[in-house]
Amino acid sequence: MKKLYVGGLPFATGDQELNDLFAAHGKVNSAKIITDKFSGRSRGFGFVEMENDNEAQVAIEKMNNSEYSGRRLTVNEAKPMTDRPRSGFGGGRREGGFKKNFNRW
Repeated sequence: MKKLYVGGLPFATGDQELNDLFAAHGKVNSAKIITDKFSGRSRGFGFVEMENDNEAQVAIEKMNNSEYSGRRLTVNEAKPMTDRPRSGFGGGRREGGFKKNFNRW
């Protein structure tokens, strides 16, 4: 079983449409569009899990850099998820920052 990353998707693409797109190349176990957790809107990428590694490789070769609904797709083997540092606000306590310096005035 191989998991593929699919980027450059039109924002209107749904899970079933993504599944159908890759089913032409082999058995698809799952297809999931990643959405913004606050707005629920598509983030323009998703993941497809294919049953057969050879079929997944063919799908990568056929779909990568292909055009779909006026957008160029990026398709490759998904990288394992790793712990990534959170960016921006709310990602833990940091020393320094505005509050600490503000108290000096």
